[in-house]
Amino acid sequence: MKALVYGGPGEKSWKDVPDPRLAGPRDAIVRVDAVTICGTDLHILGGDVPEVRPGRILGHEAVGTVVSVGEGVGNLAEGDRVLASCISACGVCRFCREGRYGQCLGGGGWILGHTVDGVQAEYARIPFADLSTYRLPASVPDEAAVLLADILPTSYEVGVLNGGVMPGDTVVVVGAGPIGLAAIQTAKLFSPSRIVVVDKAQSRLEAAKLFGADLTLRPEDDPLEAVRAVTEGLGADVVIEAVGTPATFELCATLVRPGGRLANVGVHGSPATLHLEQLWIRDVTITTGLVDTRTTPKLLDMLVAGQFDTARMVTHRFALGEIEQAYDVFARPAETGALKVVLSRA
Repeated sequence: MKALVYGGPGEKSWKDVPDPRLAGPRDAIVRVDAVTICGTDLHILGGDVPEVRPGRILGHEAVGTVVSVGEGVGNLAEGDRVLASCISACGVCRFCREGRYGQCLGGGGWILGHTVDGVQAEYARIPFADLSTYRLPASVPDEAAVLLADILPTSYEVGVLNGGVMPGDTVVVVGAGPIGLAAIQTAKLFSPSRIVVVDKAQSRLEAAKLFGADLTLRPEDDPLEAVRAVTEGLGADVVIEAVGTPATFELCATLVRPGGRLANVGVHGSPATLHLEQLWIRDVTITTGLVDTRTTPKLLDMLVAGQFDTARMVTHRFALGEIEQAYDVFARPAETGALKVVLSRA
């Protein structure tokens, strides 16, 4: 088969590799029907995730069809159409029993495209398949479903729920890429009074307005002054960091009000300064996290019910074999206007 293989920082190639095989009784092999590219994949290529070694097949978001299952898989059968979650769960370790699947001690967590081969390939092995896939109803198209593999639950759990968004809040989202746009959609479930979005790409700010942002700002627009102007000088109740750079994290820390919450979602590859000399006296709560995907079933139900229109986040479509071109488009959003790219089996 062919797969996208990581060759070290800045290097990737679509090439022939061996077909995946069942490695354990709880595995499934899935024919990949649709995949997407995550900002985390760009961080990997930038050298920000050193655990990913050369030779690894990238990717952790896919929709596919089951072609074989291990003898320990009880809930899947050949021919099932499934969402492959970005998080794998053994289901029995301490953290899985607490619903913290991202911290799985039994060989799960974020492993696809990280510590085991991922799904940007024609076929993929899915460990712990019963707990790491979700059967999809026929009414949900591939490109709508694939966005539930990572970005919707990540934004919802690590951004909105960790940030404690409540009715009437002023919410600031820094970064209007796919994660930021998903944060807008899921924050609106809690009826905030306003959502402010900061990004340097005009195309992404325009997308943020379409997804429900009330105010959009560029970094040169003095976001601190603008946020204070709409909050009677207090600052935002909740700030969601959806980029993963020192500058954006440090900006978020200035925008949050006393007693407010800063939820970091972005993947950071270098240190950011934490100004405790300013924050300690302001009762600010800062949260971090890796998604657990415990809310995926609920989000899938809401997608089926029409509460989300994830497909409109997809701006570019490619055949699976065009994945290197798709990466180039996704990595240059200011030039290409890319939000989310989806690649499908021809």
